[in-house]
Amino acid sequence: MMRNLIETENLKKSFTTEAGELQVLKGINLSIKEGEMVGIVGASGVGKSTLLHILGALDRPTSGKVFYNNTDIFSLDGNSLASFRNRKIGFVFQFHHLLPEFTALENVMMPGLINIGSRAQGFKVSSYKEIIERAEKLLDDMGLSERKEHRPGELSGGEQQRVAVARALILKPEVVLADEPTGNLDTATGEELFTLLINLNKEKGITFVIVTHNESLSRRCHRVLKMVDGRIA
Repeated sequence: MMRNLIETENLKKSFTTEAGELQVLKGINLSIKEGEMVGIVGASGVGKSTLLHILGALDRPTSGKVFYNNTDIFSLDGNSLASFRNRKIGFVFQFHHLLPEFTALENVMMPGLINIGSRAQGFKVSSYKEIIERAEKLLDDMGLSERKEHRPGELSGGEQQRVAVARALILKPEVVLADEPTGNLDTATGEELFTLLINLNKEKGITFVIVTHNESLSRRCHRVLKMVDGRIA
């Protein structure tokens, strides 16, 4: 039986605006199991991206808790939280955020290069050679072995996003959080990318949480959570 990887407890988030307090998340309780592929859908402005950013420790909740393997991550100090995020979570965004001056291979290697030799508990990279081998294998898995020396500007939108997926996986995260990963792609390319994510989930057991407007793609996930007005419907 799969164990819970992520759990949230009455998660709330509000922002102060000129018009007053804006409540974006209004008490989110959810659990995500290891190896699960979960889609999060809903209209624009219901809090999908805000929820994903908090699950990824990119933002803090106003109140409530997020547990990874029973650890309350926001009870960690700043350095420990950053270390946790770098080790445990991979991110894929609508816009790939690749560094234009570096090759596909170098972009995939970047998180490993930043963390090489780190003494922080749990880091899984020990040498430059290991990073190269791991990055080349990931690009091969993405069907990009012939494109590894190309810079982002020389790649198609779908190829750039596959490089971004490979980069998200370089440190072997426990979960990949994807925010509209197909939103900037045409329909056929978006379907190809989503199929790639499904295959990674099936073959490698990687946990995915995917925010998407595309409900037909989301139905290919194990489970779909619909957000309405800051809550899980």
